[in-house]
Amino acid sequence: MDIRPNHTIYINNVNDKIKKEELKRSLYALFSQFGQIVEIVALKTMKMRGQAFVVFKELASATNALRQMQGFPFYNKAMRIQYAKTDSDVISKMRGTFGDKDKKKEKKKKAQEQTASAAKKPAQAPDNPPNCILFLNNLPEETNEMMLSMLFNQFPGFKEVRLVPGRHDIAFVEFESEGQAGTARDALQGFRITSSNAMKITYAKK
Repeated sequence: MDIRPNHTIYINNVNDKIKKEELKRSLYALFSQFGQIVEIVALKTMKMRGQAFVVFKELASATNALRQMQGFPFYNKAMRIQYAKTDSDVISKMRGTFGDKDKKKEKKKKAQEQTASAAKKPAQAPDNPPNCILFLNNLPEETNEMMLSMLFNQFPGFKEVRLVPGRHDIAFVEFESEGQAGTARDALQGFRITSSNAMKITYAKK
């Protein structure tokens, strides 16, 4: 039976050894490239192990995510993705009025943040000359190599992520050319791995 396309995708065959919070963060990092995510539901009950739901704001985002991430090796297991059969309670509630209020607040907050960051930009330290290695900072404590690899390997020319022992807040990402590094830098500049950490990306010092 074909399930009608909707805003929610259902993922199974997820590695169930991953802690719930890490799983949600990794799913967010992986799927937010397709559009705004409203909610990620991952439960650790026996019935729900190895499964997750990702709710997108736009239907097109859910469709793209389903097509492009089908079979993606997520924590060494190929993800199986389909549209959710029905919108879960969480989603139906969020479709209700209180969800809209939050969204409006969020939009307002985002607009304020964007103006603030636009105002701040001229004062930023000058970037190093373009090269194929990016330097990331302001990363959250729970950052790991897997999360960063998933985020950057969507860009052509990605080679590797290098974490710095003893420092969770910085990392290096290498690309095959400076042009490819520049594309990833522009696309992910200010990307929020968590709500409080906007990633800062510059070219690494040679």
